[in-house]
Amino acid sequence: MYQQHFSDETHRNMLSHIPRSTGREVGDWLRALADGPSFLRFDEKVSWLRSEHDLSYGHAKAIAHEYDLRRAARNLL
Repeated sequence: MYQQHFSDETHRNMLSHIPRSTGREVGDWLRALADGPSFLRFDEKVSWLRSEHDLSYGHAKAIAHEYDLRRAARNLL
Protein backbone atom coordinates (compact mmCIF):
# COMPACT_ATOMS: atom_id res chain seq x y z
CA MET A 1 0.00 0.00 0.00
CA TYR A 2 1.30 3.45 -0.90
CA GLN A 3 1.89 5.48 2.24
CA GLN A 4 1.67 9.24 1.80
CA HIS A 5 3.63 11.21 4.38
CA PHE A 6 2.18 14.35 5.91
CA SER A 7 4.16 17.19 7.43
CA ASP A 8 4.15 17.56 11.22
CA GLU A 9 1.83 20.55 10.87
CA THR A 10 -0.63 18.63 8.69
CA HIS A 11 -0.54 15.72 11.12
CA ARG A 12 -1.33 17.99 14.10
CA ASN A 13 -4.09 19.63 12.08
CA MET A 14 -5.63 16.25 11.22
CA LEU A 15 -5.52 15.20 14.89
CA SER A 16 -7.22 18.41 15.99
CA HIS A 17 -10.20 17.67 13.72
CA ILE A 18 -10.71 14.06 14.83
CA PRO A 19 -12.84 14.73 17.97
CA ARG A 20 -15.29 16.94 16.10
CA SER A 21 -15.43 14.63 13.08
CA THR A 22 -15.69 11.32 14.93
CA GLY A 23 -17.25 12.23 18.27
CA ARG A 24 -14.34 10.61 20.12
CA GLU A 25 -11.11 12.06 21.50
CA VAL A 26 -7.78 11.06 19.99
CA GLY A 27 -6.86 9.28 23.25
CA ASP A 28 -9.96 7.10 22.89
CA TRP A 29 -8.88 6.10 19.40
CA LEU A 30 -5.33 5.37 20.58
CA ARG A 31 -6.73 3.11 23.33
CA ALA A 32 -8.99 1.36 20.80
CA LEU A 33 -5.95 0.67 18.65
CA ALA A 34 -3.93 -0.54 21.64
CA ASP A 35 -6.79 -2.79 22.81
CA GLY A 36 -7.57 -4.07 19.31
CA PRO A 37 -5.84 -6.85 17.40
CA SER A 38 -2.06 -6.84 17.46
CA PHE A 39 -0.83 -5.38 14.18
CA LEU A 40 2.78 -5.00 13.18
CA ARG A 41 2.33 -3.01 9.99
CA PHE A 42 1.07 0.55 9.69
CA ASP A 43 -1.31 -0.25 6.84
CA GLU A 44 -2.93 -3.02 8.92
CA LYS A 45 -3.72 -0.51 11.66
CA VAL A 46 -5.18 1.93 9.14
CA SER A 47 -7.28 -0.78 7.48
CA TRP A 48 -8.60 -2.00 10.83
CA LEU A 49 -9.60 1.49 11.94
CA ARG A 50 -11.36 2.05 8.63
CA SER A 51 -13.19 -1.27 8.52
CA GLU A 52 -14.07 -1.66 12.22
CA HIS A 53 -14.81 1.97 13.02
CA ASP A 54 -15.75 3.43 9.62
CA LEU A 55 -13.09 6.15 9.79
CA SER A 56 -11.90 8.05 6.76
CA TYR A 57 -8.49 7.14 5.39
CA GLY A 58 -7.01 10.45 6.57
CA HIS A 59 -8.28 10.11 10.13
CA ALA A 60 -7.27 6.46 10.37
CA LYS A 61 -3.81 7.29 9.05
CA ALA A 62 -3.38 10.17 11.51
CA ILE A 63 -4.44 7.99 14.45
CA ALA A 64 -2.16 5.11 13.43
CA HIS A 65 0.75 7.52 12.93
CA GLU A 66 0.19 9.14 16.33
CA TYR A 67 -0.05 5.69 17.93
CA ASP A 68 3.29 4.69 16.38
CA LEU A 69 4.93 7.99 17.40
CA ARG A 70 3.82 7.63 21.03
CA ARG A 71 4.79 3.98 21.16
CA ALA A 72 8.25 4.78 19.80
CA ALA A 73 8.64 7.59 22.35
CA ARG A 74 7.77 5.19 25.19
CA ASN A 75 10.37 2.72 23.95
CA LEU A 76 13.06 5.41 24.02
CA LEU A 77 12.53 6.20 27.70
